Amino acid sequence: MSDRRDGVPTTVTSIPLVDPHASKADPSIGDLVKDATTQVSTLVRAEVELAKAEITRDVKKGLTGSVFFILALVVLFYSTFFFFFFLAELLDTWLWRWIAFLIVFLLMVVTTGVLALFGYLKVRRIRGPQQTIESVKEAREAFTPGHDKDKALTSPNGKASRDVTADPSGW
Repeated sequence: MSDRRDGVPTTVTSIPLVDPHASKADPSIGDLVKDATTQVSTLVRAEVELAKAEITRDVKKGLTGSVFFILALVVLFYSTFFFFFFLAELLDTWLWRWIAFLIVFLLMVVTTGVLALFGYLKVRRIRGPQQTIESVKEAREAFTPGHDKDKALTSPNGKASRDVTADPSGW
C-alpha cells in the first residue's frame, strides 16, 4: 500500500520549523531597501507585461477590423464597375450609345485627375520629421568636444572670431 492518495502524500516526513522565505525578525535598513527595490522592480515588470498584453490584444482586434474594412472597400471597388455601366445605360435612353459611354469615360478620367491633384497637394506638404532632425543636430552638437567654445568664439555678427592661441583640437 502506498502512502499517497490522489498524488498527495498522506504523511509528511519532516515539518519545517521556520519558513525559509520569511523575512528576518529585525531586518536592517539595507535589507529593507533591497526588498523594496526588488518589489518595485517586479511591480514595474509586471505592469509592462500587462501593458504589452493589452496592446497586443487591441492591435489584434484593430487588425481584424481593418481586414473587414479592406474587404468592404474591395467589394465597393468592384461595385463601381456596375454603377458606371448603369450610368452609361441610363444616358443611352437620351443619347446615342457610344456618346453615353464616352461621357461616362470622360467623367471617370476627370474624377481621377481631380483626386490625383488632391493627393499630390497633400503629399507635397510632407516635410519629414523636422523636429527629430533638429533634435539630432542639437545632440550631435552637444556631444562634439568644444561646442561651447565655438559659440563663445563667434562674434555677434555671426562670423567666427577665432583666437590664434585657441587650441585647434577644440579641447
